[in-house]
Amino acid sequence: MHPYLKHSRWPAAVPIAHRGYSAKYPENTMSAFDAAVQLGFAYLETDVHATKDGQVAVFHDDTLERMTGMDGRVEDLTLAELRRLRVSQNEPIPLLVELLDAFPNARINIDPKQDSVVAPLLQLLREINVWDRVCVASFSASRLEFMRREAGDRLCTSTTPSEVTRLWLSRFGLPTGPHKADCVQVPPRRLHVRVVDRQFIRAAKTRSLPIHVWTINDTREMGRLLDLGVDGIMSDEAENAMTLFRDRVWAE
Repeated sequence: MHPYLKHSRWPAAVPIAHRGYSAKYPENTMSAFDAAVQLGFAYLETDVHATKDGQVAVFHDDTLERMTGMDGRVEDLTLAELRRLRVSQNEPIPLLVELLDAFPNARINIDPKQDSVVAPLLQLLREINVWDRVCVASFSASRLEFMRREAGDRLCTSTTPSEVTRLWLSRFGLPTGPHKADCVQVPPRRLHVRVVDRQFIRAAKTRSLPIHVWTINDTREMGRLLDLGVDGIMSDEAENAMTLFRDRVWAE
């Protein structure tokens, strides 16, 4: 098992703060991450884009409008220009290195949102040598495969979409081939198909793949998934998630 996944409470499940405590604070800001850490979260989830001059910025959307009210994209701006923007009028857009430095005991799940950020992200991880603290997830198989080739076993990665499909199909006894991922990160449903059920979890566990489910904000659904045996739940509702885990998962 990759060191990223071997947390202090293993094999108990853990909550993962989706973009920080994003139900209460502006998503992917230092305030949101700090609030989650103060609640006791050891795992934070975030997204990254590259600036025009190759800095790895923490931001989700392809465009700036929703979060900053400005036109354009992170990729269009230099770091100096990005520093002048504010999320929800008062929060700066952080860099990934600042997030890692601010919370040295936290583990960070990173979604590279564009091809342009892959090389700067790899370079940053090499420079600061935080392989044990990060996991990379993406809808893009090409991004994940490239990062796996470049970083090797040092880098923890989640499943590509095709790996998820093959894992799901294994319930029918079909040959699924090898899985290069270290963990499975999936929604409970995809379109009209239930992804996470006992068969899917059994297939993942047979392959020693921990299962993280996103993005769950209803505590009853969290409880249902925990009963099924998932290993992690990503949530915007950090306080509710932490309360549930402390009362139900870690109380024993």
